[in-house]
Amino acid sequence: MLYYLFEYLDKQLDIPGTGVFQYITFRSGMAVMLSLFISTVFGKKIINFLRRQQIGETVRDLGLEGQSQKAGTPTMGGLIIIVATLIPVLLLAKLDNVYVMLLIVTTLWMGTIGFIDDYIKKFKKDKEGLKGKFKVIGQVGLGLIVGYVLYFHPAVTVRTDTSKVDIYATTPEHDMVSAIPTEEKSTATTIPFFKNNEFDYADLLSWAGDNYKDFAWLIFIPIVIFIITAVSNGANLTDGIDGLAAGTSAIAVLTLGIFAFVSGNIIFSNYLNIMYIPNSGEMTVFISAFVGALVGFLWYNTYPASVFMGDTGSLTIGGIIAVLAIAVRKELLIPILCGIFLAENLSVVVQVSYFKYTKKKYGEGRRIFLMSPLHHHYQKKGYHESKIVARFWIVAIMLAIFSLVSLKLR
Repeated sequence: MLYYLFEYLDKQLDIPGTGVFQYITFRSGMAVMLSLFISTVFGKKIINFLRRQQIGETVRDLGLEGQSQKAGTPTMGGLIIIVATLIPVLLLAKLDNVYVMLLIVTTLWMGTIGFIDDYIKKFKKDKEGLKGKFKVIGQVGLGLIVGYVLYFHPAVTVRTDTSKVDIYATTPEHDMVSAIPTEEKSTATTIPFFKNNEFDYADLLSWAGDNYKDFAWLIFIPIVIFIITAVSNGANLTDGIDGLAAGTSAIAVLTLGIFAFVSGNIIFSNYLNIMYIPNSGEMTVFISAFVGALVGFLWYNTYPASVFMGDTGSLTIGGIIAVLAIAVRKELLIPILCGIFLAENLSVVVQVSYFKYTKKKYGEGRRIFLMSPLHHHYQKKGYHESKIVARFWIVAIMLAIFSLVSLKLR
C-alpha cells in the first residue's frame, strides 16, 4: 500500500525522496526491519494471548530428556510468523505482482490448514488433529492453484538467453540500468551443476506430436503439487525441537531470496548466464519480510522455547519455500537446499518401511534409527537438543552455500 502511495507522491506530485520506494533493495530492507519489529515486540503479546487461552503443547512421553518441561508451552506460534510476514508485504510490496499474490495466497492457505489442525488438537482434544487426507487435499488444492497460475498467467514468463540484449532503460525496480528482453511462456526449469542447464518439462511429451507443448500443463501441474506436498510435510516433520524448523528454514529462504533477486535482474542474470524471470525480483520484498519473521520468531523459539510454531507455522513455512523454489525455477535444487527437510522425511519413510518389512519377515519389527524423525535419533543418543539444532543449522548453511555455488559451477 505504501508503495502505491509513494509512487503517486513521486510521479504525480514530484516530492523529492519519495522515489526511493521504487527500489526493491530499499523496500526489502524496510520489510526485514518491520517484520523483525513485529515478531519480537508483538510476538510477546501473541504468546501471552495464547497462554491465557491455555493453548499449550500436549507432549507425549517419548522418553526424551527434558521433554516433560515442554508440556504447556504455548503453541500455534506460527501466527507470529504469518502476521509479521504479511503486514510488511501488504505495506511495501507491489500487490499486483503475480508472484507476490501467489505467495500471499500460499501463506493464508497453508496457514489456515495448519490453524485448523492445531485448533482440533487443542480445542477438540483430538491428538491426531486434522485427518491426513484433508491435509493432503489442502496441499493438492494449493498445488493446483499455483501450477495453474504459473502455467497460464500471461505475466509469468522467462528468457533463457540473455546474451543478445542491446536495448537498455532505467528501471528503478531493478536498482540499476537494466535491459528489456524478449520474453516467452515456458515450463523450463534449471538443472543445477550442468552447462546449458535449462530443461523444459514440456519435452517429456515430445512423443505426442507437433503440438505437444500445448499439453505441458499435464506434466507441470502434477510436479508442482508433488513439490508443495513434499516440502510442506518435510517442514512439518522438522518442527520437533526448539529452533530447528525456524532456523533451517530462514537459511533456505534467504538463499532463495538471492536466487529471486538475481533471476529478476537482467544484468545479473546475463552475467551469471542464468534464466531471466521478469517481475520475480519483487519476491525479494516478501522473502525479506519472511526471513525477518522467522528470525524474530527464533527470539522466542530457541531453547528453552517460550512458544512452538505448531502446524500453523510449519505447514506455512514448507508451502512458501516450495512455491518460492518453483517460481524462481530452482525446484530441482530442493533436495540440496532443503536437505534437512529431506533427511527428516527419509528417516521417517525408511524407519516405517523397514519396521513393516522386518515385522512381516521375522515376526517382529526392527528399527534402523533409535527414533524418527532424525533429530529424535540424536536425542536418544544423548545429544542435547541445543547441540543438535546448532549442528543442523551448520549443515543447512553448508547446503545453502553449495546451492549458491550452482549459479556458476557447472
